Amino acid sequence: MSLDRGLVHSPDEADEYFMEEGCFILESWNRAEDPEVSIARARVRPGVTTRRHRLDGIVERYLILDGLGTVEIEGMTPRRVGAGDLVHIPAGLGQRIRNDGERDLVFLAICTPRFRPPAYEDIDPASGP
Repeated sequence: MSLDRGLVHSPDEADEYFMEEGCFILESWNRAEDPEVSIARARVRPGVTTRRHRLDGIVERYLILDGLGTVEIEGMTPRRVGAGDLVHIPAGLGQRIRNDGERDLVFLAICTPRFRPPAYEDIDPASGP
């Protein structure tokens, strides 16, 4: 598929899946023909903390859409986040997020270059991969 003519993509809610990291993911955009970026909607249930992980060679940004949480990034003091906040996570740094609220924490995970599963590394010492 060529993107040089434009495209409107509408993700299907039925495609949302649970990732062992501890969150639900709906891929909004992740295509080989657009290697510069991927965008996924992540949803973390109340009281859940995702597994600590890092992405090799991929910068990730969380754009918080709804809910309240605490984000932890390697080398940084944990920080409370809410709707409108943007979290920038440099490639290779450990990260995780906790939902501190009473409703789902929802955010966009924007990756550059695009997310590829081999780049994901689980580094949570709590229970192993």
